[in-house]
Amino acid sequence: MRRTENMNYAVKAINKSFNCLVFQIDKMNNSPALNWFDKNTVRHLRFKFSFFLLPVFLFAISQVSAVNLFNTIMAFVILHFLMFPSSNGYNSYQDRDETSIGGLKYPPRVSGNLYMVTLLFDITAIVLALLVKPLFALLVLIFITMSRLYSYRGIRLKKYPVLGFLTVFVFQGAFVFLMTVVAVTPGTDIMLFSQQNLICMAVSSLFIGSMYPLTQIYQHEADRKDGVISISYLLGYNGTFVFSAVLFAAATILLLIYFIGRSQPLVPFLFFLFILPVVVYLSMWFGKVRSDIRFANYEYTMKANLLSSACMNLFFLMLIITNRYFYF
Repeated sequence: MRRTENMNYAVKAINKSFNCLVFQIDKMNNSPALNWFDKNTVRHLRFKFSFFLLPVFLFAISQVSAVNLFNTIMAFVILHFLMFPSSNGYNSYQDRDETSIGGLKYPPRVSGNLYMVTLLFDITAIVLALLVKPLFALLVLIFITMSRLYSYRGIRLKKYPVLGFLTVFVFQGAFVFLMTVVAVTPGTDIMLFSQQNLICMAVSSLFIGSMYPLTQIYQHEADRKDGVISISYLLGYNGTFVFSAVLFAAATILLLIYFIGRSQPLVPFLFFLFILPVVVYLSMWFGKVRSDIRFANYEYTMKANLLSSACMNLFFLMLIITNRYFYF
């Protein structure tokens, strides 16, 4: 009975604290905070796009010797439900696209609500990251800063083909791997830049880099009108596929060398099986684009993203299980 009373008291206290917080936000902005989350704003956060960035997170978990379950759950929520959606939303707020973007074929009109939500998400992500580890919070802050520099029109790293590519290459690949290792590994005595981590960080960036230009292939004209010269526009349609294939091959070879060095020769074979549908699809798509550039469109790009992410996520989930219980 006493335990029930304590729980009821705790719930009331939490509700009271939340209501006070919402009231203060309303008071500062003269608008109901919940109204920030209108339908258009939520769509621009593109939560489902986090699925495409999940493989690096799972890869990192598969390669650490032990995990802190609470920190792992917190890191997953912070990255995929706060930090990445905020990055998507802020990019939409700056771009104000009228043509298809990643995850939105028909992007709705943006408003100031979107900016306020991204700000709220960023602050919440940093505060929650402090509950995991101070170093993790610092890395979250760095990622958010780079995300803003990538999109902010006053600087806009994305308008430079090589610099924009390298920003995504490093921070959505190697940096996210590093963030995950820091967050999920128990304790604070972590060899962040061990040979193992450096190889895995390189693999992560190469995989991200192999898909990123393909996500730009249908946006050449829209980007050019907006003053953005993407790496895909610089390479051209055929060059984009060739460049992506080279990076993907490099990532695969490095992964092969890495797992053979860890006495896991069966893992590369399984990777080939999981990734085979992606190779087949991209080869077919490349053939279509070579015959008619109209096939370099939103639908084919999103299918490629979904298929590659699904195959990679399944592979790394399998790797997490086998490394914990079988190790072959």
